[in-house]
Amino acid sequence: MTSGEEPTAHHAAAPPRRRSRLKLALGLGSAAVVAAAVVTAVQLAPSGEDVTASASTGHARATTTPTGATSPAATSAAPRATRVPQQPGPRFEAWVDDVARWLDIPRRAMHAYAAATVRLGQEQPDCNLSWVTLAGIGKTTTDHGRAAGGHITPAGTASTPIGTIELRDFSGELISVPGSAGPMQLSPAVWRGWQASASGGTPDIQNLDDAALTAGRALCADGRDLDRGDDWLAGVSAVHDAPLFLHRVLATANVYGTVGMEGKPPNRAALTAVSFAIDKIGLPYVWGGNGQEKGDAGFDCSGLTTAAYAAAGITLQRTAHWQYTSVPLVPAGEEPRLGDLIFYGDPDTKIHHVGIYIGNQQMIDAPTFGQAVQVHNYREPGDDYAGAGRPAA
Repeated sequence: MTSGEEPTAHHAAAPPRRRSRLKLALGLGSAAVVAAAVVTAVQLAPSGEDVTASASTGHARATTTPTGATSPAATSAAPRATRVPQQPGPRFEAWVDDVARWLDIPRRAMHAYAAATVRLGQEQPDCNLSWVTLAGIGKTTTDHGRAAGGHITPAGTASTPIGTIELRDFSGELISVPGSAGPMQLSPAVWRGWQASASGGTPDIQNLDDAALTAGRALCADGRDLDRGDDWLAGVSAVHDAPLFLHRVLATANVYGTVGMEGKPPNRAALTAVSFAIDKIGLPYVWGGNGQEKGDAGFDCSGLTTAAYAAAGITLQRTAHWQYTSVPLVPAGEEPRLGDLIFYGDPDTKIHHVGIYIGNQQMIDAPTFGQAVQVHNYREPGDDYAGAGRPAA
C-alpha cells in the first residue's frame, strides 16, 4: 500500500480485542519451520504503545500477564522438522552436509545443533526438541558464530570469544541480557541453571556443542513438550523473552523446517526474499514506507514485499493490488510455498494487503498502523484471503 491509497479492510481500526503493551527488539540475523501449526505471533507495537489486532484477519492476539509480560495465543502445535539421523556415521554426516549447504549454516554449527538434538531426544524424548529451534536461536543471536567476522572452529569453539552482543529495539533501547555470551548468547542465569558439556569435560559457554546442549536443556526444562505451542513459546522465552527475539527465532525456525522437510535445495530467490523480511522484523508499519534503505523508518505491506524481492533481484509492482495482477498466481487450493506472496481483498475491486509466506501456515508482514513487521498465521476465521502469488516461479 502506498501513501496515495486509503487504508481499507486489513488496515482499518480493529474491533475491540484484548490489548497488550510490547516493546520491539532488534535482533541479529534471521529466524523454524515446522510441519504443524505453530505459535501465533506475539504482537509487536512500537515504543510500548497499546494496539489492537488488524481488522480483517485478527492476526495479532496477545494477553498481558499479571507481571506485565506478554503471552501470545497459540495454535495446536509448535515448530518441528525432519528428524535428524539418530546414529553417528555417514548418513548423519551426509544429512548435516546437505542441510548446512542449503541454508547457509556453517557445517560445524549444523553438526552442533543436530548432535544436541539427538542427545536430548535420547535423554528427554517427551520434549520433542527440533534442530530448527536451536538453529533459529543460533542464527538470531550470532549468525551461527559468525558475528563480528568470527567462526566456529573444528573443535566447536568460537574463533574469538563472543561477549554480549547488543540487542536493541528500533527506538534504540538496549534489551540484550547483560552478561550473555558465546555463540548462543546464553544469559548467566541460563548458563548457571543448565550448563552441560557435550564431551563430558568442563562446560564452555564459547563451545557451540556445549552451548547448544545447554540451550536445549533450558528449552526442555519443567517437562515441556516443544510440539505444543505454549510450551515452545515458554521454552524459547526462557532463553530470551524479548518479543522481537521470539518473532525472529520463530520465523527462522519455520524457514529452516520448511526446507528441511522438503529435502531439497530451496528456491534461492525465495529464500533471499524471506531472509530479508526476517531481518526487518521489528521495524514499524509506515504508510507508504519503503524501509530504512530509502530514508523511511519502516514499511507498509507492499513496501516490505517489494524490498524483499528487490534483494533477490526480482522487481515487483509497488502496491498489493498491482502485485496480485502481475505475478504468477498459485492455483486455488494449492498450498503456498516458501516466499510466495499472500494476498487479501477482492481481486475484482481491490487487493488491500500482502505478506510473504515462510512455511508452516505462517507469514511475515507489516500488518497495520501501530504495529511492526512481524510473524503470524496467514489464515484466520473470517479473513478475506484472495490467494497466493509466486514471484520466484
